[in-house]
Amino acid sequence: MQLSELTHPNQLHGLDIRQLENVARQIRDKHLQTIAASGGHLGPGLGVVELTIALYQTLDLDRDKVIWDVGHQAYPHKMLTGRYNQFHTLRQKDGIAGYLKRCENKFDHFGAGHASTSISAALGMALARDRQGEDYKVAAVIGDGALTGGMALEAINHAGHLPNTKLLVVLNDNEMSISPNVGAISRYLNKVRLSPPVQFLSDNLEEQFKHIPFFGDSFSPDMERFKESMKRLAVPKVGAVIEELGFKYFGPIDGHNLEELMATFQQAHQMPGPVLVHVATVKGKGYEIAEKDQVGYHAQKPFDLKTGKAYPSNKPTPPGYSKVFAHTLTKLAENNPKIVGITAAMATGTGLDKLHKTLPKQYIDVGIAEQHAVTLAAGMACEGMRPVAAIYSTFLQRAYDQIVHDVCIQKLPVFFCLDRAGIVGADGPTHQGMYDIAYLRCLPNMTIMAPKDESELQEMLVTGIEHTQGPIAMRYPRGSGVGVPLMEDGWEGLPIGKGEILRNGDDLLLLGYGSMVYPALQVAEILGEHGISATVVNARFVKPLDTELIVPLAQRIGKVATLEEGCLMGGFGSAVTEALQDHDVLVPVKRFGVPDQLVDHAKPDQSKGDLGLTPSQMAETLLKRFFSEQLSTVVG
Repeated sequence: MQLSELTHPNQLHGLDIRQLENVARQIRDKHLQTIAASGGHLGPGLGVVELTIALYQTLDLDRDKVIWDVGHQAYPHKMLTGRYNQFHTLRQKDGIAGYLKRCENKFDHFGAGHASTSISAALGMALARDRQGEDYKVAAVIGDGALTGGMALEAINHAGHLPNTKLLVVLNDNEMSISPNVGAISRYLNKVRLSPPVQFLSDNLEEQFKHIPFFGDSFSPDMERFKESMKRLAVPKVGAVIEELGFKYFGPIDGHNLEELMATFQQAHQMPGPVLVHVATVKGKGYEIAEKDQVGYHAQKPFDLKTGKAYPSNKPTPPGYSKVFAHTLTKLAENNPKIVGITAAMATGTGLDKLHKTLPKQYIDVGIAEQHAVTLAAGMACEGMRPVAAIYSTFLQRAYDQIVHDVCIQKLPVFFCLDRAGIVGADGPTHQGMYDIAYLRCLPNMTIMAPKDESELQEMLVTGIEHTQGPIAMRYPRGSGVGVPLMEDGWEGLPIGKGEILRNGDDLLLLGYGSMVYPALQVAEILGEHGISATVVNARFVKPLDTELIVPLAQRIGKVATLEEGCLMGGFGSAVTEALQDHDVLVPVKRFGVPDQLVDHAKPDQSKGDLGLTPSQMAETLLKRFFSEQLSTVVG
């Protein structure tokens, strides 16, 4: 069968092993060609090709449901569910999403961008099924990296307490999340992977006893206990633990052997109650370069398939914010042994891998466990350390109670560094850093800042390290800086709550925050072409806001615009309007930011264009709002 002709996963049912292996080859070819051309997640999907085919070959997807965790390992799923012919549009504007989306396809039963959610969602569906008297199957596919998240363990604990609730959990064990997994659970799974496979003997054991004279079908309590003891000897250590938690355990199974996978899934489907199938896979399977560098090829920019190397950029770009953050933090940590960088399984993404390489004793990776990361940092702060929790804006949401309860209420000096703040592009709604200004600004004792460029990021890193009067957060965007000169050392901190004037004018006050400061300067330039002079302020801090600077300027100029790369509700613009109202300065304010809507996957510039956040669009909006008499001179 040609994969391009497959429009429904149930079409796999009539295929033999040779045909299924051919489908697997086609999936890998399409996967590699697409990611090489446009970029995206590479290793995760390549590793689950056979797993996906075998699971879907044993299910009726008109009725049964499969929940994926996380969504970027579900590229084969997308190709098997009618999206092969659109797969080349992956992660592009108006194209196929890089994660699962319920609104995209009827087989995307649950959206998945963050990790550790699949078992909870699947159990919820299974319980709903049982209460409504239905009998379809529910399966959750979770990676061993996602299994380090507390939510997954909570779900396993709950499911194991429900012996009559039929649920299949497929553990995709490839020893990796993005970087190699950390922690006791990962180490325990690795022991199983390295030991010889042991066949699960429970069913055969009972059959053998039935043929022994005097026993037959009758089992005494003592013999039941003997059977259970024998079963424990036959199950690998991890299986014994899983069974003690209330699951039936199968594995570890070769995740690239279709026959073995299908036979195991068929057997698992017949079991009552919760079942866990432990599947050992290779991340990047089928592309030797990715198999050898599983961290580097977790995700890739467009690259040459033959060499595996990224295509060179047409022009040199400034260093990325993450790289500047990593370099500066490492330099600071070399002179301050109290500094400890903390990541939640995102060492490469946050840049903390540089700190790990240079100062391993001042680096901690907790796995996919943001809640634990925050409270761990709180505990370290209690004892005089300077914990720097480097976590993506979207992932820090997962630890909100810990920020409130364990950090802010106790006024502990934890430094939160929020990478990927604002519009992040192709990863879509689950990864946009839209909400951190709003969800942190309302918390007592919290200080919040954002650099206008990579040089100011260096100064703010010093500011955060030196701030000991409570928690402090710094947000910064994904991608390259603006290209300003950087210092190698000798950085100084900034005064808390103080902004700066970058340009003076009498007609309009432009207040920029973080990544929107340079666009504010561009807006001022455009307005200047129409005879309008604007004052531009780099706010630096949203909390505390520099009211001593902003309020008199607003009162004198009489027209205000705020610019931020985040949600408008509760954001920087809200902070400014609240402050003006509190000081009885009632002037018109135009707020630029993200309205109450989700930002879909696209290039950041495309998203900003759709939202009216390009400098030319904002200038035109301001001309219409405040200077309508000059509209006739607006260009584009």
